[in-house]
Amino acid sequence: MSAQYANGPQLPIEVNPQSGIWSTDGLPMIYVPRHFFVNNHVEAEAAIGREAYAQSLYRAGHRSSYFWCQQEAKTHGLRGLAVYEHYLKRLSQRGWGLFSFDEVDAATGHARIRLQHSVFVLAQGIAGVPVTRDKVCYLFAGWFSGAMDWVGQDTGMAWKTHSEETSCAAEGHEHCVFTVTPLSA
Repeated sequence: MSAQYANGPQLPIEVNPQSGIWSTDGLPMIYVPRHFFVNNHVEAEAAIGREAYAQSLYRAGHRSSYFWCQQEAKTHGLRGLAVYEHYLKRLSQRGWGLFSFDEVDAATGHARIRLQHSVFVLAQGIAGVPVTRDKVCYLFAGWFSGAMDWVGQDTGMAWKTHSEETSCAAEGHEHCVFTVTPLSA
């Protein structure tokens, strides 16, 4: 385990005693067991079809991560790549897995993100989640292009990016990898 996570997540969680609403950094949160979320994800994929579901998740994830970056930049006074780094830290603190940059270039919109201990890989074979040797962590792809697009906009870059899962631990790799690249003009 990385030293940055060894002492616990240090994630500020506030619970409103009147409403029961959880929040972190002023954003409302939902806390659910991993198997519950993953089982719902697997069933939605089966009902809609993987390709259509993945495209919908990509768009929603891109929009959500872009919004998150805007909010966190205001909340913490962060700019540019520091917001993306904060994003990966917060994702790691919320049980999705451990995220880190293998490479990142905010000037060009390129990044390679490592994901260790992915929620989707770890949940396989538990509580009815099927086991597969395929890329199962595609839900995150839109998140990484949304965050990079926010960085680009914040730093005055004109590019937009695309992200995809290029390898997955479910395929037998040591960890998952997501690649972010600028779209052609």
